[in-house]
Amino acid sequence: MDEHIADSIGRPDLIRLDDSLVCLRFETMKVVSALSAVRTLLDKDIIKPGGTLLDSSSGIYALALACHRYGMRCHIVGSTTIDDTLRAQLAVLGAHLEQVPPSSNLKLDQKRRVERIQEILRQHPDYHWMRQYHDDIHYLGYQVIAEQIRKEIDTDQLTIVGGVGSGASTGALTRYLREHSPGVELVGVQPFGSITFGSEQVSDPDIIIAGIGSSIPFANVNHALYDTIHWIAFDVALAGSIDLLRRHAIFAGLSTGAAYLTARWERNHTQQRTVVFIAADTGHRYVDSVFARHHQAAPIEELAPHRATTPSDIALPWSRMNWNHAQPLTAGRSDLST
Repeated sequence: MDEHIADSIGRPDLIRLDDSLVCLRFETMKVVSALSAVRTLLDKDIIKPGGTLLDSSSGIYALALACHRYGMRCHIVGSTTIDDTLRAQLAVLGAHLEQVPPSSNLKLDQKRRVERIQEILRQHPDYHWMRQYHDDIHYLGYQVIAEQIRKEIDTDQLTIVGGVGSGASTGALTRYLREHSPGVELVGVQPFGSITFGSEQVSDPDIIIAGIGSSIPFANVNHALYDTIHWIAFDVALAGSIDLLRRHAIFAGLSTGAAYLTARWERNHTQQRTVVFIAADTGHRYVDSVFARHHQAAPIEELAPHRATTPSDIALPWSRMNWNHAQPLTAGRSDLST
């Protein structure tokens, strides 16, 4: 029996969609990393019970739940995109939320939030900044998920597909799985406009898919873990989300739609491999922007990626490139000759 709702929310389900395609479905994925990170910081006496944890990332609800679970105070610097539902939950959970002024683009929004974090730390040096996008401590929670996958799936011929984001979910799962099965392959999904793997020169005319890309460098993305990268635009991801619900009754977010299409393509073009894709959250916050537009969704059989050989080759609405475990030369760039 669980002792707290966060324990239940962080536990994913493995759902077999066909013989070689599996969905790793979370209700709220980042809860698993937030719980483990806070517990580890307490165990190591890096933070004190009842202290204040500070963050500004997309995992703010997960942090609020972890703080509630372990009796910590929570201070969040949020984007203007936080909706009324999340704002109300954060307030009732006891998290202190402040939102930065509206910005003309994602890069400016992220920059303002980091600047505000620095101001708060100068005023309150006893606060602990969780640094979700920079601290490897957020990898730890995925070890138990890797163990769950190993118990239920043969990992000798396994491919993991998921949004890159901070690198924690896909990177950590693959790192732990490769300890037992070195042949596990990792396919990362990115939005256009993200610098992490070098697509900042291509803008999605509709929207950057939240949570799987960034306009600023993320220090805990290990580029060398990735075999392949797919870049997917909003309309393509929308088609994936709609097809996943229609075909398999899985109601999940926009990044899941992108991962699902990527996983289907990889499954169809590889021999004798099982492909597991990550569904990071439910589809509730995408009801108006995605699911209400289901009649606009293109048939996924008509969609396929453009084959790119370097980041400069990528193009809307969907591109794929062999990354081949390359290390980045600079933020968002990589040496693809390795």
